[in-house]
Amino acid sequence: MNRREIVLAALATWGEGIGYSPIHAQKVLFLFDRESKDLVGAPFFNFSPYDYGLFDRAVYEVLCDLEKGGFVELRKSKRYREYFLTVEGYRAGTAELNKLPEQAENFLRDLVEWVRELSFSQLVSRIYDKYPDMKENSVFRS
Repeated sequence: MNRREIVLAALATWGEGIGYSPIHAQKVLFLFDRESKDLVGAPFFNFSPYDYGLFDRAVYEVLCDLEKGGFVELRKSKRYREYFLTVEGYRAGTAELNKLPEQAENFLRDLVEWVRELSFSQLVSRIYDKYPDMKENSVFRS
């Protein structure tokens, strides 16, 4: 798999018609990278400590490329951006998700469900607990 494919798979796991915030995208892809190395040959990204935990600009670059290709729609609200798969994007993402080994697909589905259930501060706090190296440059205080 490559970055584009894993981002599409992750977005498809979220579900059709449901938006990903930038925070969710970064955190899901970080955790998948860190915790699925043996399953899919990760890492796909190079996350480093940032203001709210971790960051890799490449996540946004992939999302931008997917938007240009008609796979992702970017919607802006007053608070932040959200990324939605288009119909074509959902179809492509589901195909990529189905290419994953079963254990990796199940892990990604469980991971996305877990991330969706947490508030922003719960999510960042839990990541910091498990990966204290990502707290280094943080402005976040729980």
